[in-house]
Amino acid sequence: MTSLRDKQIGALRQMLNLNQPESKGIATEPVWKILIYDRCGQDIISPLISVKELREIGVTLHVQLHSDRDPIPDVPAVYFCLPTDENLGRISQDLQRNVYDIYHLNFISPLSRQRLEDLASAALQANCVSNIHKVFDQYLNFISLEEDMFILKHQSSDEISYYAINRGDIKDTEMDNIMDSVVDSLFSVFATLGTVPIIRCPRGNAAEMVAEKLDKKLRENLRDTRNSLLLMDTVQAGNFSFQRPLLIVLDRNVDMATPLHHTWTYQALCHDVLDLSLNRLIVEESAGKSPGGGARAKARACDLDSKDKFWAVHKGSPFPNVAEAIQEELEEYRASEDEVKRLKASMGLDNESDAAFSMMTDNTAKLTSAVNSLPQLLEKKRLIDMHTTIATAVLNAIKLRRLDTLFEYEEKIMAGTTLEKSLLDILTDTEAGTPDDKMRLFLIYYICTDLIPETDINKYSEALQTVGCDLDALNYIKRWKAYAKMAAMPSEYSGGGTKTVSMFSKLVSKGSSFVMEGVKNLVVKKHNLPVTRIVDQLMEMKGCDDYRYFDPKQLRSVDPSRNKTMANEAIVFVVGGGNYIEYQNLMDYAKSKSGAGSGPMKRIVYGSTTLTNSKQFLKQLCLLGKEMH
Repeated sequence: MTSLRDKQIGALRQMLNLNQPESKGIATEPVWKILIYDRCGQDIISPLISVKELREIGVTLHVQLHSDRDPIPDVPAVYFCLPTDENLGRISQDLQRNVYDIYHLNFISPLSRQRLEDLASAALQANCVSNIHKVFDQYLNFISLEEDMFILKHQSSDEISYYAINRGDIKDTEMDNIMDSVVDSLFSVFATLGTVPIIRCPRGNAAEMVAEKLDKKLRENLRDTRNSLLLMDTVQAGNFSFQRPLLIVLDRNVDMATPLHHTWTYQALCHDVLDLSLNRLIVEESAGKSPGGGARAKARACDLDSKDKFWAVHKGSPFPNVAEAIQEELEEYRASEDEVKRLKASMGLDNESDAAFSMMTDNTAKLTSAVNSLPQLLEKKRLIDMHTTIATAVLNAIKLRRLDTLFEYEEKIMAGTTLEKSLLDILTDTEAGTPDDKMRLFLIYYICTDLIPETDINKYSEALQTVGCDLDALNYIKRWKAYAKMAAMPSEYSGGGTKTVSMFSKLVSKGSSFVMEGVKNLVVKKHNLPVTRIVDQLMEMKGCDDYRYFDPKQLRSVDPSRNKTMANEAIVFVVGGGNYIEYQNLMDYAKSKSGAGSGPMKRIVYGSTTLTNSKQFLKQLCLLGKEMH
């Protein structure tokens, strides 16, 4: 089954092949071309196609649309950008200046009739109509980060953030524009998959607006006979299962604790502590002493993608297991390296002796195989070094901010178990966490605890203010909680919790570069987060009649209770920002459901308007709280 990410890569490669299908047969010399993209185009391509791969497809140069570019004759130029007035103005300028010979114009989302006419008149004025070979609507307005994960925006993601959607003074027209932009991207996702989903959503929030608008857009498209965007359904039935996927649109407000939660898995920690974005993070590593005697820091960029086997296997693992796995990989690598050294040494024996001769014949084969495996060895070494650097940075943050303690405490709050240490003690403990960390902990307590006496809240607020916390976020969450009570949102937290395993394995304590002393080895109990619970109900058709049901293929609205088929494929989309904790929880759920003898494989794709780490989410809550004054 082809994933969304693979389909998006396929569409991009075809576009870079001048919109011709790539030939599967004999390797032909690629057509050399230049790629010109805007910021949005760059965000879409960079997590999917490396610079090396671009070169293999024949892209000799890739440049920003709005940079200063010199004319380059004799080479076709492939443009990949949004159809904004600013971008079209710049393209018209290129036509006027006669910068390239041949233009292939690809728009990330559809070009309106009016703008197409403006472009045509610009080409006429520049007298270069024949130089424009193709104008394409690509419907690729989303960013695939993983096989099963996508977001809508990276640059200017503030436009569709939780803050933007929940502002108190938002006008209806602004809200409409935000929702239209979300729907435009979601439509691109289904155009790329070539399938029409069945849509479910809760009532009365931004998710419902998105679902209604998307249903309408899909219907219009299916009725338009000239348009074959979604007819791939029938053609590619072999590619996708016959069952249509379920699109579950949810609002961030269904679970406000998870985006604030401290986390314990590798990928989520990289996002929370090191600002992982678009599968890339920058780590500061020390580079010896500076001439002045201080430590020099140099920044190292790390790309984390599916080609990195270590990352693919361990990104969802608890951090202590990751440290242990790096250590094992390192020892394995050292053993292979020693083998090569030993062989070399044995080859350098005194050539006169018979022993050397017999060893030569025996060892040549071994050495040949060792030399052949050198490239893999070097690559392995590079990955081990990179993960050691990342894990060391994460470990330093865990120790400095006592993230293990905070995580354990929050898990207990969310699971409703008793706490050994009072909340006030942790909030006033100078060692535990930054002011933001403490605010996150308190907000989770506030969200997950039913009734907190007003006197207690005042006591906590004072303690938080004393350690330098901004209380605006709490003001907003108070209003949110009162509103959620009126809407009777059930308390969705249960299960979870942790237990501490006192013994780290021998590896990590002795002679490892990860000295884990003072860090708890927490084993997380498997539990479903609120979003996963809702997904489970909707996929298994368990009592979810209060969720709206849209089927864009049906002429009139359908009674969902008549459709009793369980879904095997779901696309879960969160309006207002997603996070890696939720993503990992859904992947674990799908895996557990696809396990031994429990029916067909479950496939879940997680999408959100943007990916927000806790720092960014807290900042948005503070802004919303400030506006209430």
